[in-house]
Amino acid sequence: MTAALCAAALACSTQAAPPRLPAGPPDPPARFAARVTPVPQEKLGASHRAGCPVPPERLRLVRMNHWGFDGRAHVGEMVVHENAVDPVLHVFQRAFEARFPIRRMRVMAEYRDDAQAMADDNTSAFNCRPVTGDPRRLSRHAWGDAVDINPVENPYVDVNGIVHPPAARTHLRRSPSRPGQIHPDDAVAAAFRRVGWQWGGRWANPDYQHFSANGE
Repeated sequence: MTAALCAAALACSTQAAPPRLPAGPPDPPARFAARVTPVPQEKLGASHRAGCPVPPERLRLVRMNHWGFDGRAHVGEMVVHENAVDPVLHVFQRAFEARFPIRRMRVMAEYRDDAQAMADDNTSAFNCRPVTGDPRRLSRHAWGDAVDINPVENPYVDVNGIVHPPAARTHLRRSPSRPGQIHPDDAVAAAFRRVGWQWGGRWANPDYQHFSANGE
């Protein structure tokens, strides 16, 4: 009987272990980290073209981590003017420390146009384009010193009263506060004030997603 038990135990011990799933990429570190480099052409794509007010060599690609709506840290990318690097890093470090959620952060080369990027709730900066809803004027994003954050949670109402993106209409109601929204006294708005940038959320036609160095 002992031999039988040993044989059974041996059989159990030699059964194949369940296969292990391949390990995915490690999560980004749960602390703010950033890397700044020149911008490769493929990261500009159609967001830069002849006649833009800033040449590509004065732009920088910023790779940095941010909190997502899933409560995890993610790595995003953003193109900004070289003079906007320090202010942008200050703001997004404060946002990270406050665990402010950002849906996604991708360069505009990954999108057909600004409307598609806004509908995707993408946080971005440089994009050589006209003002949304006012094609006669060049957007401050064309200089790379303006940032749009969580467009769905922070809608823009243009001069014609049209809400951008359309799915953001429910977020025109700013109280009670919801995750990803920007409010006058939160960590994001306070950090932008600290670096001297201005918020479009105070405009007569509010642009809750928009911050810029010169207030435009």
